[in-house]
Amino acid sequence: MKIGFIGLGNMAKAMIGGMLQKEIVAQCDIIGSAKTRETLENIHNRYGIETCDSNAAVAGEAKILILAVKPQFIQGVIEEIRDMVSQDTLVISIAAGKTMAWLGQAFGKEIKLVRCMPNTPALVGEGCTGICVNSHVSQEETALSLKLMESLGRASLVPESLMDAVGAVSGSSPAFVFMFIEAMADAAVAAGMPRAQAYEFAAQAVYGSAKLVMESGKHPGELKDMVCSPGGTTIQGVRVLEERGMRGAVMDALQAVVEQTRKL
Repeated sequence: MKIGFIGLGNMAKAMIGGMLQKEIVAQCDIIGSAKTRETLENIHNRYGIETCDSNAAVAGEAKILILAVKPQFIQGVIEEIRDMVSQDTLVISIAAGKTMAWLGQAFGKEIKLVRCMPNTPALVGEGCTGICVNSHVSQEETALSLKLMESLGRASLVPESLMDAVGAVSGSSPAFVFMFIEAMADAAVAAGMPRAQAYEFAAQAVYGSAKLVMESGKHPGELKDMVCSPGGTTIQGVRVLEERGMRGAVMDALQAVVEQTRKL
């Protein structure tokens, strides 16, 4: 089972590293292409996989072809490789906003398509990837696609109608979480804490809180109430956030992401 990567950026590196670490495939089973000789050499030296500068060559050799390129470049890539992709090739795209209908039209023929939306925490093995498939993908191929994406963290099968929501709540939201961590650290610094220590405390608080949601099965509101003692300090902070419209601002931000994604 040869897996080909077109594009060897951060997300491709996370996927290759995860697949090798979890022994889903061997080094000899992966081939990748990129624009620059420097990238090709770096990836080969780091992961020991085969690399080349021809997208068409990768597409012709791969049984599973992962298009790890940005949305603005995917049209040109498909034009390069469409003749090398057969009906037996499983094509996995991570390009935001590019629907399976768009991808199928770009290839100009019926092929097996999987659309994925991973996020940047995949770089540390804690990603959350949404996956949808077209009617040509078998149950076994769907299960394999999930297994490949689980090398990045968690992966879930969703209908394509929810992929824009996945992109917002999972793909873009880490940027908002980073802003939240930065803001909390700034407040800690203002209260006298050293900057490096402030980032550590703020980041760990977010990490631990997320883990508590995942492992406890409790509603986030219930967990929030557990922290808010009657007449205590935390409820005063919650009051300020509610007065400043935190919930509405977060919802508006994610909705803006969804709307922009639909324009890609």
